[in-house]
Amino acid sequence: MPLSNPSDDRPPSVAVYGAGAVGCYFGAKLAEAGTPVTLIGRAAHVDAIRRDGLLFESAGAQRRIRIDAETRPEAVRDADVVLFCVKTRDTDAAARQVAPLLRPGAVIVSLQNGVDNVERMRDSGIDALGAVVYVAAAMTGLGHLRHSGRGDLVVGECGRQPLEPGAGAASAKAETPEASPSPRTLEIARLFEGAGVPCRVEADVRPALWDKLVMNCAYNAISALGRSRYGAIVDDADVRALMRETIEECVAVARADGVPLAEASAHYDAALRLGEAMREASSSMEQDLANGRRTEIDSLNGYVVGRGAALGVATPANRVLTTLVRLLERSVAR
Repeated sequence: MPLSNPSDDRPPSVAVYGAGAVGCYFGAKLAEAGTPVTLIGRAAHVDAIRRDGLLFESAGAQRRIRIDAETRPEAVRDADVVLFCVKTRDTDAAARQVAPLLRPGAVIVSLQNGVDNVERMRDSGIDALGAVVYVAAAMTGLGHLRHSGRGDLVVGECGRQPLEPGAGAASAKAETPEASPSPRTLEIARLFEGAGVPCRVEADVRPALWDKLVMNCAYNAISALGRSRYGAIVDDADVRALMRETIEECVAVARADGVPLAEASAHYDAALRLGEAMREASSSMEQDLANGRRTEIDSLNGYVVGRGAALGVATPANRVLTTLVRLLERSVAR
């Protein structure tokens, strides 16, 4: 179903549900390209954006972007596209809240960490697209977004083509490696590409989601527990060995779950290259703990542990990392 009426030139309207750093970045890029965008987020940020616009900081320069902002979930009602950007721990509750508000034909895109958000959203009747997000951004003040690197996406269906309106579950098409990206995937990619956001399309986005999950599992918990930057991690032989064990377990679980991934050695080599390229970086999980916030451990290493248990794959390294992060999380929670 087209995102906008082909008889006119109006761009599709976009709502960003859960407008934190990721949602504000991609919402701002779309808004600057002329797409009608509404950010839906916390009152303090919304008030600042309504008053002064979104302060967008990137490459040492700042600009203010005028963009609609709301606190009410009902703001999704008229959107052609909804960018679903809540924390993974809030996926189930947020999906239940949004589902009855969506207009027929709206396309929902999950811009979240983890690999199971789309599956969980289906339980609420939302058949969303999955997206792998690569952007370094943070909200450094009220209505203030700081972008420090990248800003690209990988988009696709999560294992199956969407159902046509009125079709039964038996009509769902199983995706194969030879399948083509779905029409709505291509439309979403065109929307982002038109705003200068590089967007790779996949028929099945699950391998790309797992690729990012493997990298997050390799670094996030270790950086958080060790209060370490990536350079210190890759410089330590014992820590590198722990990273390799963690990666091997992730790949084993993914393959047992029917998701084709490259060999663990390829992921390990990629992790080392990332660490060398971002020696001064620390993980978002380390930043969450430093600020007394809950982490997304249950959607990262914790997810690998749970899925491994269901599939009969041992995950001792991921289990230890998950257990220790949960313990530390409880001790620093505010």
